[in-house]
Amino acid sequence: MPNPLRPALCFALLLLPPSGAAQTRAPASRDTTRAAILQVVTVTATRARTPVFRAPSPILVVDSNRIRASLANGIAELLREEPGLDLTGSGPNQGRPVIRGQRGQRILLLEDGIRINNTRRQQDFGEIPALVGLTGLRRVEVVRGPLSVLYGTDAIGGVVNLITTRPPLGGAGTRVNGSVGYRYGPTDRQQHPAGRVFGQVGRFGFGVTGSYRKTSPYTAPAGTFGNLTLASDTRVQDTGVKDATMSLEAGYGFSERHALSARYSRYQADDAGFGYVDNADLGTPDAPRIVIRYPAQRYHKASLTYRGNALALPFADRVEVTAYRSGNTRTLTNNIFVPFGPGTPPGAGVQVDTRNFTDIVTTGYRIEVSRVLGRHVLTYGTDFFRDRSDNTDSSSTTVIGFGPPRSQANDTALTPNAAFRSLGVFAQGELQLTDRWFAVLGARWQEVEAKTRPTPRVTDPVVDARDQTLVGAANLSYRVVEGLNLVGSVGRAFRSPNLIERFFNGPTPEGNGYQKRNPDLKPETSLEVDLGVKVATGRISGELFAYRNEVRNAIRIAPTGEKIGSFTVYQNVNLDRLRTQGLELWTRVDLPRGLFLVGSYTRVASKDVLDPGNPVGNSYSAKLTGRLGWRKRDGRFWTEYDLRHNGTWKDVAMATSPVGPVLPSFTVHGLRAGGRLFRLGGTTHEIIVVVNNLTNRLYAEFGNVSFFRPEPKRSLALGWNTTF
Repeated sequence: MPNPLRPALCFALLLLPPSGAAQTRAPASRDTTRAAILQVVTVTATRARTPVFRAPSPILVVDSNRIRASLANGIAELLREEPGLDLTGSGPNQGRPVIRGQRGQRILLLEDGIRINNTRRQQDFGEIPALVGLTGLRRVEVVRGPLSVLYGTDAIGGVVNLITTRPPLGGAGTRVNGSVGYRYGPTDRQQHPAGRVFGQVGRFGFGVTGSYRKTSPYTAPAGTFGNLTLASDTRVQDTGVKDATMSLEAGYGFSERHALSARYSRYQADDAGFGYVDNADLGTPDAPRIVIRYPAQRYHKASLTYRGNALALPFADRVEVTAYRSGNTRTLTNNIFVPFGPGTPPGAGVQVDTRNFTDIVTTGYRIEVSRVLGRHVLTYGTDFFRDRSDNTDSSSTTVIGFGPPRSQANDTALTPNAAFRSLGVFAQGELQLTDRWFAVLGARWQEVEAKTRPTPRVTDPVVDARDQTLVGAANLSYRVVEGLNLVGSVGRAFRSPNLIERFFNGPTPEGNGYQKRNPDLKPETSLEVDLGVKVATGRISGELFAYRNEVRNAIRIAPTGEKIGSFTVYQNVNLDRLRTQGLELWTRVDLPRGLFLVGSYTRVASKDVLDPGNPVGNSYSAKLTGRLGWRKRDGRFWTEYDLRHNGTWKDVAMATSPVGPVLPSFTVHGLRAGGRLFRLGGTTHEIIVVVNNLTNRLYAEFGNVSFFRPEPKRSLALGWNTTF
């Protein structure tokens, strides 16, 4: 594999700028309580500040005011209200976003443009956005569709960029501002204090954010959902958590053009879980009991960033160089009891207990350069990351009900210690072809190496697997008249197989099979075509997109036809060709007297082209959302009513859903209100009240149905914020 430092050193030597001053400060976010699609700017899609209306991609921007006003447990919970987006996972810290039916490792999470994903997660789960606390977020940008040109592997379904608030650097004088908040939820007994402080002393800037959260398992309401009935309000076990976030940042603006900053962040979570309902409450006492818990997770990240603006060099007007290192340790336990059933002694069955500890250290850099060429902008650079994973596993299998329990223990690591390296080079041009035509063209080359390392009690030989991928994208926007743009795009994306998919070797955590490693997996590649219309005129704005995404060499675990003991052997293989097609409509109408109306409609359909009988859908078939709100002209008081309707979903694998062969539609309602109560001594005090699931409906997000985890009953959340 090429030396990853060679591109970095070449760029660093090439881009050493003359002395001069600080980064250009981004304007403060507007005082709004809405998610905006057309009215603001984006940096994720083009790496330059581009109006969303002008950007030739489907983009959503959620600002910090909207995040604060929602009192959401996590960003995925808030995003499910938006077109093309959904949620999988339950509880306050396990929610993960779904974009256009893609989830897990086919969604790329970023923090300030730097990847959060790691290569030691299961394909369907991906990393949790909770690693970046909501307290320090300035905004969240979501690009629906492929973005591998700029960000590399995993960006098949879309990208979620969590953009943090940065301290001001450069300038003169001294100033300090910040906020302190508290969220309380009676339903899950949630207590959530949070705060942040940002300041400037001359050219030096600093920022501190922190939060602490403790919640209990929530309760789902009585009711019927498909074939399942809960006779009374029921506890959803293992949906509580105790977690905390913290970040520190300091920087110095040397001049109007140059700034250097260092940032450290930390997240820790204890007593989190996958969530489950007791079989007795489900009326299925003889079904297997599966308890998946995350007793502890620790994540920390340190980064150093140089930013240069208005450099006027022959090869660069803007330069951003970030080097980072992160550590992610987590423990996962599975406790599974499978009863033997009729004809055996009462309570007879097999108990499987497994424990996995994973320690991942990621080291990487990203070098990005922009140059203005007349009416055009060229952005190019290189990025590199290396995941080094150390793993320990232990398991015990106990047969119960036939005399004294008989146990077998094993402490061999199922995934060996391994490393995953990725080196990429990219270039993208923003071309203002005419006053009406705007294009974004780009390409990336990437090389990936996954390699096992010597591991105690693992005798398999060291395996070195490599792949190279070349992807490109072309996006085009045409201004028909002022306020009306036509958009078209075609893009390729890819996802390199991760360490679990390539190297896991042993009994599955559920105890129902044996997974055989496959280091020869090929990367998944996708081709997506988007056609859309964007409108922004007067009091009406909106967009309409139709898309088709096809993933080739899609990875699926499949039986090999072999047996190891009593276990059927499975293996990850490049077996599928997945096609997803959809329609997304969003509109906002600003009415007189501070009223506004927001609505969206989403339709998505997925199928396996090579195996049409294989259900591959990961989301709803259709979704309709609406929001009616009022905001006082001076912004002091506001209120909103919202609803979300998910249509039925028929793409269900047989015998995997306790709800039945069709997941029923559901409609949920909510109320939000808030206001600035008073100002005192330079501080502003605000209260927010949110009521979720207003009609107390029993339902589950479709991604949480096969392992049934219903959503909370009618719940109240209260928030208090003081800014200074």
